[in-house]
Formats: sequence, C-alpha cells, structure tokens
Amino acid sequence: MNEAATPWQRFFRILVTVGPGGLWLFLFVLLPTLLVLLASFMTRGPFGELGGPLGFHNYLRLLEAPYLQAFAQSLWVGVLATLLSALMGYPLAFYIARHPRRDLLLLLLLIPFFTNFLIRVYAWLVLLQKEGLVNAFLQAFGLGPYAFYPSFLAVVLATVYTFLPFFVLPVYASVERIDWQLLEAAYDLGARPHRAFLHAILPQTYPGLFAGSVLVFIPAMGTFVVADLLGAGRVVLIGNLIQQQFGITRDWAFGAALSVFLMAFVFLALYLYARLQKERGLEDLL
Repeated sequence: MNEAATPWQRFFRILVTVGPGGLWLFLFVLLPTLLVLLASFMTRGPFGELGGPLGFHNYLRLLEAPYLQAFAQSLWVGVLATLLSALMGYPLAFYIARHPRRDLLLLLLLIPFFTNFLIRVYAWLVLLQKEGLVNAFLQAFGLGPYAFYPSFLAVVLATVYTFLPFFVLPVYASVERIDWQLLEAAYDLGARPHRAFLHAILPQTYPGLFAGSVLVFIPAMGTFVVADLLGAGRVVLIGNLIQQQFGITRDWAFGAALSVFLMAFVFLALYLYARLQKERGLEDLL
C-alpha cells in the first residue's frame, strides 16, 4: 500500500499535468492580453510607436460619435444575426435530431467549414452583385436588378450564413436530450400543441438556445472580414476599427483600447449568460 503523497509530490504531479497547458495559456493568452491592456493606456508617438504619458485618453475617444456609431452598428449586426439564426436554426435543429439520417445532415451542416472562410465570403460577393445569381434569378420573374452589394443586408446575410452552424449544434445537443414523455403528459392534461411546446419542450432547449446565441452574437460583433468585403466601406463595425488602428492608422494605443472595450463587452455578455443559466437551475451545463 502506497504511503500518502508528500506536498512536494503533489506539487510535482500538478506541475506535470497542468504545467504545459498553464504555460501555453500564460504565454499566448494571459500575457498578450495584459500587454494589450497596458498599451491601451499609452500614447501614440509621431511615428506610430507606443510611449507616454499614460492615461485614459484612448478610452475617452470611444465616446466620440463615429466610434459610438460603429459600436451601435456592431451591436445591431450581432442582434440581427442572432435572431435570424434562431429563426432558421431552431427548427433546423429539431429536424436534424428527428431525422433518421441525422449523421448525413450534420455532415452537410459542417461541410462549409471544409472551405476557407475568405472563399465563402467571396462567394456571397459573387451571388449578390448586380450581375450575380440572385439578381439573375429575380430578373427571370421581371424583378430587379437590385443593389444587394455592397450593403448592410449583404453583411447580415453573410454573417448569418457564417455562424448559423454554431447556433444549430448546441440546440441539436439539447434536442437530443429532450424527455418526450413531458410532451405526452402535457397532451394528457389537455394542453394544446402550442402550449405543450412552450411548457414541455422549449424549457428543455434553453441551454442550447443560450449557448447558440452567445456563440453567434459575440463573433458576429467582432468580425471585420465580412463587413470589409461585403460592406465595402459602407458598413463599419468595431472589428473594422480595430483592424484600421493596427494597420493603416498605426495607432496601436487606441486599437488596444478598442480591443479591451470589446473584450469587456464580451465578458459582460458571458457573465449575463452564466447568471441566466444559474437562475434557471442549469449550473451543471455551464
């Protein structure tokens, strides 16, 4: 029978098991985040270098109208993408979960990820331009052509297309765990179909709905490639501003402040999500 491990032995075991992953997280997650946080308080030099004095001046710039407008537009894109993903993804998840060939349908859902993200965005550019397939289809019925590209609509459509699988998969996982006997019990008690769904089925899919909404809303706000290609400068999101600050403008201090602000907003969304899960008694699913 082995003797109880000494504190040094326990420390060594923890170091061996947790150390490599902890070192990776420290070097490539925590340390870069701290450097960005420090840079957000610094000042841009005449040649784009970072220097003093330190202060909150970069964060005060966020209150200027153009940046507030970009944040509002990012928020609007995130909300629309989440709502449209819910309208399409929720019934799709049920259809896949109840279909006998669900494995094939899941594969079809994931096939777009086998293609480069930029290629998929460029495909929407081809579809939505004046000479594209969408306008060609509409002209066959005597409609159009319409200026779908560049536009806010094009950005929203491509964003929904990009992140829809991230909504469907968590909902699908929740649907797979549904206790259908509750639905039968609701019918036995005289509930109509819509009330039976609202009280017996919908609450069981809340974890998937919440997780899918977070997985769509957060990246939809921060992405810049879709807005850059399909908005063509007409749609400016906060991700585009961050890209500009670290690229053309070379104002890394203000770009860092924008990044910290976006990270803070993401953490707030995750905190609210966790609180909502806890209030509904779903802590074990976090």
